[in-house]
Amino acid sequence: MIGITDIEAIEAAAARIAGHVVRTPTVPSPGVSALLGVPVTAKLELLQRTGSFKVRGATAKLLSLSEAERAAGVVAVSGGNHGIALAVMAAALDVKATVVMPRSAPARSIEIAQDAGASVRLTDDMDGAFSLVTRLRDEGLTLVHPFDDPVVIAGQGTVGVEFADDAGELTDVLVSVGGGGLIAGVAAALRARRPGVRVWGVETEGAQAMSEALAAGGPVPVELSSIVTTLSAPSVSHVTYHHVSALVTEVLVVPDREAVQGVLDLADHAKLWTEPAAGCLLPAARRVLERVGEGARLGLVVCGGNATTGDVMRWTERFGLR
Repeated sequence: MIGITDIEAIEAAAARIAGHVVRTPTVPSPGVSALLGVPVTAKLELLQRTGSFKVRGATAKLLSLSEAERAAGVVAVSGGNHGIALAVMAAALDVKATVVMPRSAPARSIEIAQDAGASVRLTDDMDGAFSLVTRLRDEGLTLVHPFDDPVVIAGQGTVGVEFADDAGELTDVLVSVGGGGLIAGVAAALRARRPGVRVWGVETEGAQAMSEALAAGGPVPVELSSIVTTLSAPSVSHVTYHHVSALVTEVLVVPDREAVQGVLDLADHAKLWTEPAAGCLLPAARRVLERVGEGARLGLVVCGGNATTGDVMRWTERFGLR
């Protein structure tokens, strides 16, 4: 039986990483509240070191390594943000890092990881990236998995502890889902600190690893076609699936086009520069409000902001948005 990450593990991770990461702001968003018609509070992980929540789990894992593991070096697979986080934090902690990314990863993410001193290996697709990482792990590098690791999940769960401590009243919290590490940790933290709050996951079409796992009764491989590379896991893990099936109300799936519109809306109404992995929360929030009715008080985990102006302009043009 796979256990749910407990609040003690998340609190221990919070204490361990406190000197290395930012306690990001938790703020009411008058603009998004007006847009959606209900009170909205945002947890601004896009202001985190390296531009996303990923640095929390990466730091927790790096700080847990033995001297032998540190000496051997670490390896990670990433669609962008996890690779940036591992590269930057490994450099700060004097650990040699290799980051494997598909060629579809944002050019800026590849550049940042390289500039931080990581060895960056590119593959044709995400399946190939996971295969290469498996080989490198077998050659002696320590894998820092983006989500299939209880230490990483506890690190990501520190987002939920801070949100629970710093937000006002909430009824529903929306969290983006790639491989499920963030929502697993956040849902575990909220279950302990705010047991009455419903947690909703959000994926984009073509990156539906968790919703397909829920439909199948366990992790299954999925075909990836979403532009949202930071949510594009080829499958979830048994541990993240178990957390979501036990703790999350539902996982909603939105089209890429609506996720990009969400990026534009968050820029216009919240004054936040996000990536589509966060933009997808807005269309999903409208669907949650249709389900739960009056009296909702929403929380949004704004997971990251590592999109360039060029990226957003390209997506806006591709989908015919304004």
